[in-house]
Amino acid sequence: MTRTKMPWRPPYRCSKFRHVYGRTTSHGTYEAIPISSGVGGVHGCDVNPQFIAVVTEAGGGGAFIILPLSHHGRIDPLCPRVCGHRRSVLDVKWNPFNDYVIASCSEDATVCVWEIPEGGLRCNLTKPLCTLVGHVRRVSLIQWHPTASGLLFTAGYDNKVLLWCVEESSIPVRLIACHTDVVLSLSFNVDGSLFATSCRDRRLRVVDSRTGAVLQEKCCTNHRVNLVAFLGNLKRLVTTGVSQWNSRQLLLWDQEHLSEPLVKEEVDGLSGLLFPFYDADTRMLYVAGKGDGNIRYYELNEDKPFLVFLGEFRSPLPQKGLGTMPKRGLDVGACEVYRFYRVVITKSLIEPISMIVPRKSDIFQEDLYPKTASSEPALTAEQWLSGVNRSPVLVSLMKNYKPTVPMEPRPSPKGQKAIDVEQPDEKSLPATETELHSRGLKKKTMMNMMSQKREN
Repeated sequence: MTRTKMPWRPPYRCSKFRHVYGRTTSHGTYEAIPISSGVGGVHGCDVNPQFIAVVTEAGGGGAFIILPLSHHGRIDPLCPRVCGHRRSVLDVKWNPFNDYVIASCSEDATVCVWEIPEGGLRCNLTKPLCTLVGHVRRVSLIQWHPTASGLLFTAGYDNKVLLWCVEESSIPVRLIACHTDVVLSLSFNVDGSLFATSCRDRRLRVVDSRTGAVLQEKCCTNHRVNLVAFLGNLKRLVTTGVSQWNSRQLLLWDQEHLSEPLVKEEVDGLSGLLFPFYDADTRMLYVAGKGDGNIRYYELNEDKPFLVFLGEFRSPLPQKGLGTMPKRGLDVGACEVYRFYRVVITKSLIEPISMIVPRKSDIFQEDLYPKTASSEPALTAEQWLSGVNRSPVLVSLMKNYKPTVPMEPRPSPKGQKAIDVEQPDEKSLPATETELHSRGLKKKTMMNMMSQKREN
């Protein structure tokens, strides 16, 4: 009889991201912002390494403000705005290849593309670069193509997805009419050849970006899909929604087989939307609830277990939406792997949240920062429309690394030498109560001996 040895597995799972934590700073908030109270699955905020854009309340039309990232603190109520729409602005998106170009969609069924001057706005901006007119009802979603320059996808309440070539004309290049109801969310894969959509008809679709052909489709009867996101090169999808018992769920799908989900995670029994954010460089999935004050984060694996819960950031302030900073704008020296900008409508502020991996080393962490997508497009619009697919142009974040600044010596009075501030050695610090007690006894005996000498 032959014995087969079972493969040994450690009792715990080792991960370099198991100690990730969220850090907020009070001096980095943007306060007194009249945030729009519009409803829906959009965030109303978007960020790039230069500016932050926030949709605001405005009378007589829609508007949003553009603030430099360094402009912290209380915002002037009369600050310049971008105000060219006739009705409320629903969402804004920065061009991933130009930090000074932004697109906005509105309830007036139009999409506008704006160019922001260097240094920010000094007066109200009312004339866009171009106005895209093609939808017959309000436009709720806009997404730039991840690899080709000048391509913009829009989705409206007319159940249509339109593709625009912004750099050439204001006429839609493609019309995709495969949806029977309102499109709730849209997400691209890495090279932009496919996009996934969630629809109000409870169907999850994987669509060819050029032809509009539906490659995969799933009718979710027991899971009402709200939002969907592609998971990088893993060939998987993640959806957030509500079960038939009204509990919030997180589902993981195989991109090529949507028959059954790979993972079904019950989150809680609250009613707000769950926003998924995926970091392809670290394979971490962040899930934030609308109306919640927490951000949950998971780690994804190619094998079982596919989804591993890591931790949770908690805050007493509820969030309406979140903007995310591109990887090229992170603080590499502080081991920051992700950054959120929480839209807190109850306090009229934008609060940045940095996700930090604690490291003691003062060198560049290559395992945390592999090559990531740059601000250079991989294709032109004509190349992509002709059928060429190409992955994003990658760049190393080594150039963004700034080592921690050592503590400077204290200034000394005139005629004296400068006193260097020495950092305490960990070995010299007491580690236990016993060591503290022994040091106290030694100090007491020394004091007694000195007092006896003085008496003699």
